[in-house]
Amino acid sequence: MSLSFQPLSPLDGRYASQVQELSLFLSEAGLNRARIQVEIEWLILIANKELFGRDRYITEEQARRLRSSVDYFSDSDVAKLADTESRTKHDVKAVEYFVRDKLTEIDREDLHELAHFAATSEDINNLAYALIIKDAVKKVWLPKAKQIIASLTELANSYAAVPMLSRTHGQPATPTTMGKEIAVFAHRLSRQIKRIENTSYLGKFSGATGTYSAHVVALPDANWPELAAELVQSLGLEFNPLTTQIESHDWQAELYAGVAHFNRIVHNLATDFWSYISIGYFKQIPVKGATGSSTMPHKINPIRFENAEANLEISNALFDVMASTLVTSRLQRDLSDSSTQRNIGVAFGHSLLALDNIAQGLTQIEVAESVMAADLAENWEVLAEAIQTVIRAEVASGRSKISNPYDLLKDLSRGKRLTREDLANFILKLDIEQAAKDRLLVLSPKDYIGLAIKLAQQR
Repeated sequence: MSLSFQPLSPLDGRYASQVQELSLFLSEAGLNRARIQVEIEWLILIANKELFGRDRYITEEQARRLRSSVDYFSDSDVAKLADTESRTKHDVKAVEYFVRDKLTEIDREDLHELAHFAATSEDINNLAYALIIKDAVKKVWLPKAKQIIASLTELANSYAAVPMLSRTHGQPATPTTMGKEIAVFAHRLSRQIKRIENTSYLGKFSGATGTYSAHVVALPDANWPELAAELVQSLGLEFNPLTTQIESHDWQAELYAGVAHFNRIVHNLATDFWSYISIGYFKQIPVKGATGSSTMPHKINPIRFENAEANLEISNALFDVMASTLVTSRLQRDLSDSSTQRNIGVAFGHSLLALDNIAQGLTQIEVAESVMAADLAENWEVLAEAIQTVIRAEVASGRSKISNPYDLLKDLSRGKRLTREDLANFILKLDIEQAAKDRLLVLSPKDYIGLAIKLAQQR
C-alpha cells in the first residue's frame, strides 16, 4: 500500500475545521504547554520565596523570558518535547528537561534542581488538565453552546404567535405555538449553562501521596500547604487541600455530567426538529450546490440534525465513561485516569461538532405556516378538552348540573375526526350559561393556544 498514514479520528480529518479551536487546548501539545506553565510558575514561586537563599531569586526580566516559552509555545517546541520523550519514555520528565533548557538560555543553571522540585507527575498533570479544560470550556465550548441558545431564543420570538398542533404521544393534542416549543429548549439549555459556568476547577500540589512528605524533609520550616494553595490559586484554580497522589477528579465528573445533560437536551431538540421537518412543519432551505441524495435529485435531507444526534451520542458515551471512571482510583493512585483523560478532547470535540451542526441546521429551516394551519383545521376534536373543562367550571360554580363532562366528551370525540359543525351542534345543546357557550362557539384550534405567545417571549 502506497497510502501515507492518515488521521484515524474524523475529528482530525473530515471534521477538523469545525473543532480545530479545541486542539489549542485539549491536544497533547496544549497539555504540554500547560504543563510547562505549571512547572515555570512553581519554579518562580519557590525561588522567589527565598526558601533556598536570596541568590536564587528570579528577576522580573528572567520571569518574563521563562513565561514567554508558554506564550510563544510553537510547533518546534512540540517536536523538541516529542524527541526528548522518545528518550525519557516519560512525558512529564520531558517537560522538566524542557524547563531546564529554558533556564540555561537565561543563564540560570543554578536553578536546574528547582525545576519539578518535590513534585510528582500528577502535581503537574492535574493542574495542567484543569487549565486546558477550563480554557476549552470557557473559550470554545461555552460560546458555541450560547450561540445555540441565542438562535433558539430568536426563533422562539419570531414564531411566538404561530399556532401549531401538539403531538403528545405522537397524536393530535392541545395546540401550542412553534415559538413556545422552541422557547422550552432555550430555557432548558440555559439552566444547564448556568450549572456548567459555575464549575469549580480544582487542583492540588501535595506530592506523591498528598502528604508533602518530600517537601517537609527537604525544608521543614516552609509552609508547604500555603505555598501549594498560592500556586494553584495563582493559576485561576480552586485549591483542593486533601487528596491522595491524584486530585480526586470529582470536579471533572461534575462538569462532564453537566455537559452530557446539555448534550441530551440538544439531542432531544435534534429529534424534535427532525420530526417537525418530517411532518412538514419546517421547510428546509436549499443550500446552493448541495446534493441531498446521490440518486433522488429532489431530496433535501435533514443531515445537520441527524449528524448532531450521532455526535451527541458518541460524546455522551465518552463523558459518561469518564465521569464514572475518574472518580475511582485504587488506594492512593492508579493509572486508569491517565488513559481516560487523554480522551477529554474527543468527548468535547464530538459535542462541539454536534453544536456546530445544530447551529447550521437552525439557519436552514423556516416554519411552514400553511401546513401547520391546515393540520389545525383538520383536528377540531382537540377542543374536547376545552369544552369539558368549561362544563366542569360551570358545574363547580353551580351554573350547570351536567354529570361526568369528561365521559360526555370522550363519547363524542375519542378516536373520531370532528368538524366545526359537529362541535357547534354539541355546544348549542349543552345545559350551560350562554356566556360559556359563546366562548366555546368562537373557539377554533388555531386560537386554542392559551398563554403560549406570552410564554414563548418569557425570559
